Amino acid sequence: MAETTEAADRVALDEWYCVGAVDEIPLGGTKATTLLETRIAMTRLAAGMVDVRNPAGEELPVRLRFGYVWTSLGRPNHDIFAIPEYDEPDRRNLNAASIGVRASAPRAVENFLDLGHLPIVHVNYLGIEPRAEIKPYDIAIAPDGAEVVATRCRVYQPQASLVATEGYDVEYVYRVPHPYCAVLYKSSAIDAQRSDAIAIFVQPVDQERSIAHLLGSVLDDRSTDKEIRAFQQLIFGQDKPILENQIPARLPLDPRAEMPARVDATSTMYRRWLRERGVRYGTIPVAAA
Repeated sequence: MAETTEAADRVALDEWYCVGAVDEIPLGGTKATTLLETRIAMTRLAAGMVDVRNPAGEELPVRLRFGYVWTSLGRPNHDIFAIPEYDEPDRRNLNAASIGVRASAPRAVENFLDLGHLPIVHVNYLGIEPRAEIKPYDIAIAPDGAEVVATRCRVYQPQASLVATEGYDVEYVYRVPHPYCAVLYKSSAIDAQRSDAIAIFVQPVDQERSIAHLLGSVLDDRSTDKEIRAFQQLIFGQDKPILENQIPARLPLDPRAEMPARVDATSTMYRRWLRERGVRYGTIPVAAA
Protein backbone atom coordinates (compact mmCIF):
# COMPACT_ATOMS: atom_id res chain seq x y z
CA MET A 1 0.00 0.00 0.00
CA ALA A 2 2.53 2.48 -1.25
CA GLU A 3 0.46 5.67 -1.00
CA THR A 4 -0.89 5.25 2.53
CA THR A 5 0.40 4.32 5.95
CA GLU A 6 -0.64 1.08 7.57
CA ALA A 7 -2.20 3.01 10.46
CA ALA A 8 -4.37 5.10 8.14
CA ASP A 9 -5.66 2.03 6.33
CA ARG A 10 -5.96 -0.49 9.12
CA VAL A 11 -9.66 -0.74 8.25
CA ALA A 12 -8.83 -1.81 4.70
CA LEU A 13 -6.08 -4.20 5.73
CA ASP A 14 -8.29 -5.99 8.24
CA GLU A 15 -11.12 -6.72 5.80
CA TRP A 16 -11.87 -9.96 3.97
CA TYR A 17 -11.57 -9.70 0.17
CA CYS A 18 -12.86 -11.82 -2.67
CA VAL A 19 -9.87 -12.51 -4.94
CA GLY A 20 -11.15 -15.05 -7.47
CA ALA A 21 -13.52 -17.89 -8.26
CA VAL A 22 -12.44 -21.26 -6.88
CA ASP A 23 -13.35 -23.11 -10.09
CA GLU A 24 -11.10 -20.84 -12.15
CA ILE A 25 -8.00 -22.12 -10.34
CA PRO A 26 -6.94 -25.49 -11.81
CA LEU A 27 -6.60 -28.30 -9.29
CA GLY A 28 -2.93 -28.32 -8.28
CA GLY A 29 -2.39 -25.02 -10.09
CA THR A 30 -1.55 -21.52 -8.92
CA LYS A 31 -3.11 -18.22 -9.91
CA ALA A 32 -1.61 -14.82 -9.08
CA THR A 33 -3.48 -11.58 -8.52
CA THR A 34 -3.03 -8.22 -6.82
CA LEU A 35 -4.81 -7.04 -3.68
CA LEU A 36 -4.17 -3.61 -2.14
CA GLU A 37 -1.01 -3.24 -4.25
CA THR A 38 0.31 -6.56 -2.97
CA ARG A 39 0.89 -9.53 -5.27
CA ILE A 40 -0.58 -12.74 -3.88
CA ALA A 41 -0.64 -16.32 -5.14
CA MET A 42 -3.58 -18.75 -4.78
CA THR A 43 -2.91 -22.50 -5.04
CA ARG A 44 -5.79 -24.96 -5.23
CA LEU A 45 -4.56 -27.95 -3.24
CA ALA A 46 -7.65 -30.17 -3.34
CA ALA A 47 -11.40 -29.98 -3.31
CA GLY A 48 -12.33 -27.40 -0.69
CA MET A 49 -8.72 -26.36 -0.02
CA VAL A 50 -6.94 -23.26 -1.32
CA ASP A 51 -3.63 -21.85 -0.06
CA VAL A 52 -2.94 -18.11 -0.40
CA ARG A 53 0.48 -16.53 0.16
CA ASN A 54 2.03 -13.07 0.00
CA PRO A 55 5.33 -12.21 -1.78
CA ALA A 56 7.33 -13.26 1.29
CA GLY A 57 5.76 -16.71 1.12
CA GLU A 58 3.74 -16.16 4.27
CA GLU A 59 0.41 -17.92 4.48
CA LEU A 60 -2.62 -15.64 4.47
CA PRO A 61 -6.01 -16.43 6.05
CA VAL A 62 -8.45 -18.10 3.66
CA ARG A 63 -12.21 -18.57 3.50
CA LEU A 64 -14.14 -20.19 0.65
CA ARG A 65 -17.55 -18.53 0.34
CA PHE A 66 -20.10 -18.27 -2.46
CA GLY A 67 -17.78 -20.16 -4.82
CA TYR A 68 -14.94 -17.65 -4.33
CA VAL A 69 -11.63 -17.43 -2.49
CA TRP A 70 -11.51 -14.74 0.22
CA THR A 71 -8.38 -13.59 2.00
CA SER A 72 -6.96 -10.69 3.99
CA LEU A 73 -3.62 -8.93 4.34
CA GLY A 74 -4.44 -8.07 7.93
CA ARG A 75 -6.16 -9.59 10.94
CA PRO A 76 -9.94 -9.67 10.44
CA ASN A 77 -11.86 -9.84 13.71
CA HIS A 78 -15.15 -10.63 11.98
CA ASP A 79 -16.50 -13.20 9.57
CA ILE A 80 -17.58 -12.67 5.96
CA PHE A 81 -21.17 -11.47 5.69
CA ALA A 82 -23.93 -13.96 4.88
CA ILE A 83 -26.09 -14.33 1.78
CA PRO A 84 -28.71 -16.86 2.96
CA GLU A 85 -30.29 -17.16 -0.49
CA TYR A 86 -27.10 -18.76 -1.81
CA ASP A 87 -27.88 -21.91 0.21
CA GLU A 88 -31.40 -22.43 -1.19
CA PRO A 89 -31.37 -25.69 -3.17
CA ASP A 90 -33.18 -24.44 -6.29
CA ARG A 91 -30.88 -21.46 -6.84
CA ARG A 92 -28.57 -21.14 -9.85
CA ASN A 93 -25.32 -19.98 -8.20
CA LEU A 94 -22.46 -18.97 -10.43
CA ASN A 95 -19.58 -16.60 -10.90
CA ALA A 96 -21.00 -14.42 -13.67
CA ALA A 97 -17.72 -12.62 -14.34
CA SER A 98 -14.52 -11.20 -12.88
CA ILE A 99 -13.84 -7.95 -14.72
CA GLY A 100 -11.01 -5.45 -14.29
CA VAL A 101 -12.06 -1.80 -14.01
CA ARG A 102 -10.01 1.40 -14.03
CA ALA A 103 -11.91 2.82 -11.07
CA SER A 104 -11.65 2.57 -7.31
CA ALA A 105 -13.54 -0.14 -5.47
CA PRO A 106 -15.93 2.36 -3.81
CA ARG A 107 -16.77 3.87 -7.21
CA ALA A 108 -17.68 0.37 -8.47
CA VAL A 109 -19.92 -0.28 -5.47
CA GLU A 110 -21.62 3.09 -5.78
CA ASN A 111 -22.39 2.47 -9.45
CA PHE A 112 -23.95 -0.88 -8.49
CA LEU A 113 -26.22 0.97 -6.05
CA ASP A 114 -27.29 3.67 -8.50
CA LEU A 115 -30.98 3.30 -9.36
CA GLY A 116 -31.01 6.46 -11.46
CA HIS A 117 -28.70 5.10 -14.16
CA LEU A 118 -30.79 1.99 -14.93
CA PRO A 119 -33.14 3.57 -17.53
CA ILE A 120 -30.29 5.59 -19.06
CA VAL A 121 -27.35 3.17 -19.27
CA HIS A 122 -29.30 -0.11 -19.50
CA VAL A 123 -32.01 0.99 -21.93
CA ASN A 124 -34.47 -1.75 -22.94
CA TYR A 125 -33.07 -4.08 -20.30
CA LEU A 126 -33.16 -2.62 -16.79
CA GLY A 127 -35.07 0.52 -17.68
CA ILE A 128 -36.56 2.70 -20.36
CA GLU A 129 -36.41 6.49 -20.60
CA PRO A 130 -40.18 7.15 -20.92
CA ARG A 131 -40.56 5.43 -17.53
CA ALA A 132 -37.37 6.70 -15.91
CA GLU A 133 -38.90 8.13 -12.73
CA ILE A 134 -37.52 6.58 -9.54
CA LYS A 135 -40.11 6.66 -6.77
CA PRO A 136 -39.10 7.53 -3.20
CA TYR A 137 -37.58 4.63 -1.29
CA ASP A 138 -36.29 3.90 2.20
CA ILE A 139 -32.59 3.93 3.09
CA ALA A 140 -30.91 3.46 6.46
CA ILE A 141 -27.86 2.17 8.26
CA ALA A 142 -28.69 -1.00 10.21
CA PRO A 143 -29.06 -0.44 13.97
CA ASP A 144 -25.80 -2.29 14.65
CA GLY A 145 -24.00 -0.20 11.99
CA ALA A 146 -22.99 -3.35 10.10
CA GLU A 147 -24.54 -2.46 6.75
CA VAL A 148 -26.50 -0.01 4.64
CA VAL A 149 -29.96 -1.21 3.56
CA ALA A 150 -32.27 0.32 0.94
CA THR A 151 -35.82 -1.01 0.55
CA ARG A 152 -38.92 -0.33 -1.57
CA CYS A 153 -36.75 0.61 -4.58
CA ARG A 154 -39.04 0.33 -7.61
CA VAL A 155 -38.34 0.69 -11.30
CA TYR A 156 -39.98 -0.51 -14.52
CA GLN A 157 -37.76 -2.93 -16.46
CA PRO A 158 -38.44 -4.19 -20.00
CA GLN A 159 -36.22 -7.27 -19.46
CA ALA A 160 -35.29 -7.68 -15.83
CA SER A 161 -33.74 -11.11 -16.39
CA LEU A 162 -33.38 -13.84 -18.99
CA VAL A 163 -36.61 -15.52 -17.89
CA ALA A 164 -38.69 -12.33 -18.06
CA THR A 165 -41.12 -12.57 -20.98
CA GLU A 166 -42.47 -9.03 -20.58
CA GLY A 167 -41.69 -5.80 -18.78
CA TYR A 168 -42.85 -5.27 -15.21
CA ASP A 169 -42.31 -3.08 -12.15
CA VAL A 170 -39.34 -4.56 -10.33
CA GLU A 171 -38.79 -4.04 -6.62
CA TYR A 172 -35.20 -3.92 -5.38
CA VAL A 173 -33.58 -4.27 -1.99
CA TYR A 174 -29.94 -3.24 -1.65
CA ARG A 175 -27.48 -4.33 1.04
CA VAL A 176 -23.98 -2.97 1.59
CA PRO A 177 -22.48 -5.30 4.23
CA HIS A 178 -18.83 -4.56 3.38
CA PRO A 179 -17.06 -1.36 2.26
CA TYR A 180 -16.30 -2.92 -1.14
CA CYS A 181 -19.20 -5.36 -1.61
CA ALA A 182 -22.93 -5.03 -2.22
CA VAL A 183 -25.87 -7.34 -2.76
CA LEU A 184 -29.09 -6.52 -4.60
CA TYR A 185 -32.34 -8.45 -4.54
CA LYS A 186 -34.84 -7.98 -7.35
CA SER A 187 -38.31 -9.47 -7.63
CA SER A 188 -38.27 -12.67 -9.66
CA ALA A 189 -40.06 -12.94 -13.01
CA ILE A 190 -41.12 -16.52 -12.27
CA ASP A 191 -41.85 -16.49 -8.51
CA ALA A 192 -43.72 -13.49 -7.12
CA GLN A 193 -42.82 -14.43 -3.55
CA ARG A 194 -39.04 -14.52 -4.04
CA SER A 195 -36.17 -12.49 -5.43
CA ASP A 196 -33.07 -13.02 -7.52
CA ALA A 197 -29.86 -12.10 -5.69
CA ILE A 198 -26.94 -10.51 -7.49
CA ALA A 199 -23.77 -9.45 -5.70
CA ILE A 200 -20.66 -7.48 -6.54
CA PHE A 201 -17.51 -8.32 -4.60
CA VAL A 202 -14.90 -5.71 -5.49
CA GLN A 203 -11.20 -6.51 -5.13
CA PRO A 204 -9.15 -3.31 -4.78
CA VAL A 205 -6.05 -3.79 -6.94
CA ASP A 206 -4.83 -0.34 -5.96
CA GLN A 207 -6.40 2.99 -5.08
CA GLU A 208 -7.78 3.54 -8.60
CA ARG A 209 -8.06 0.04 -10.12
CA SER A 210 -10.21 -2.89 -9.10
CA ILE A 211 -11.65 -6.24 -10.14
CA ALA A 212 -15.41 -6.71 -9.94
CA HIS A 213 -16.43 -10.28 -9.13
CA LEU A 214 -20.12 -10.75 -9.98
CA LEU A 215 -22.16 -13.43 -8.24
CA GLY A 216 -25.52 -14.54 -9.59
CA SER A 217 -27.90 -16.46 -7.33
CA VAL A 218 -31.00 -16.58 -9.49
CA LEU A 219 -34.26 -18.45 -9.96
CA ASP A 220 -33.96 -19.75 -13.51
CA ASP A 221 -34.76 -23.28 -14.67
CA ARG A 222 -34.59 -22.43 -18.36
CA SER A 223 -31.29 -20.77 -19.19
CA THR A 224 -27.83 -22.31 -19.42
CA ASP A 225 -24.96 -21.12 -17.23
CA LYS A 226 -23.42 -19.59 -20.35
CA GLU A 227 -26.59 -17.60 -21.08
CA ILE A 228 -26.89 -16.35 -17.49
CA ARG A 229 -23.25 -15.25 -17.49
CA ALA A 230 -23.63 -13.55 -20.88
CA PHE A 231 -26.60 -11.51 -19.64
CA GLN A 232 -24.75 -10.31 -16.52
CA GLN A 233 -21.64 -9.53 -18.57
CA LEU A 234 -23.75 -7.53 -21.02
CA ILE A 235 -25.13 -5.41 -18.18
CA PHE A 236 -21.73 -4.83 -16.56
CA GLY A 237 -20.20 -4.15 -19.97
CA GLN A 238 -22.58 -1.19 -20.27
CA ASP A 239 -21.45 0.07 -16.85
CA LYS A 240 -17.71 -0.31 -17.42
CA PRO A 241 -17.08 2.75 -19.69
CA ILE A 242 -19.21 4.92 -17.40
CA LEU A 243 -17.18 3.81 -14.40
CA GLU A 244 -13.85 4.30 -16.14
CA ASN A 245 -14.69 7.85 -17.16
CA GLN A 246 -15.66 9.10 -13.72
CA ILE A 247 -13.41 11.86 -12.39
CA PRO A 248 -11.89 11.54 -9.88
CA ALA A 249 -11.40 7.77 -9.93
CA ARG A 250 -11.50 7.66 -6.14
CA LEU A 251 -14.79 8.29 -4.33
CA PRO A 252 -15.02 11.69 -2.60
CA LEU A 253 -16.41 11.36 0.93
CA ASP A 254 -16.92 15.08 1.55
CA PRO A 255 -20.70 15.73 1.22
CA ARG A 256 -19.89 18.99 -0.57
CA ALA A 257 -17.67 17.40 -3.23
CA GLU A 258 -20.45 16.18 -5.55
CA MET A 259 -24.02 17.44 -5.43
CA PRO A 260 -26.47 14.53 -5.00
CA ALA A 261 -30.05 14.37 -6.27
CA ARG A 262 -32.98 12.78 -4.42
CA VAL A 263 -32.47 9.53 -6.33
CA ASP A 264 -28.89 9.37 -4.96
CA ALA A 265 -30.01 8.71 -1.38
CA THR A 266 -28.31 5.29 -1.31
CA SER A 267 -25.03 6.76 -2.53
CA THR A 268 -25.23 9.53 0.06
CA MET A 269 -25.82 7.01 2.86
CA TYR A 270 -23.04 4.73 1.56
CA ARG A 271 -20.53 7.60 1.63
CA ARG A 272 -21.63 8.56 5.14
CA TRP A 273 -21.24 4.93 6.26
CA LEU A 274 -17.72 4.77 4.81
CA ARG A 275 -16.78 7.98 6.67
CA GLU A 276 -18.16 6.64 9.93
CA ARG A 277 -16.25 3.37 9.54
CA GLY A 278 -13.00 5.21 8.81
CA VAL A 279 -12.61 3.72 5.32
CA ARG A 280 -9.92 5.57 3.38
CA TYR A 281 -8.60 3.24 0.71
CA GLY A 282 -9.99 4.14 -2.72
CA THR A 283 -11.60 7.30 -1.39
CA ILE A 284 -10.84 10.99 -1.03
CA PRO A 285 -11.36 11.53 2.71
CA VAL A 286 -12.94 14.65 4.13
CA ALA A 287 -10.21 17.25 4.63
CA ALA A 288 -9.47 18.20 8.21
CA ALA A 289 -10.97 21.54 9.17
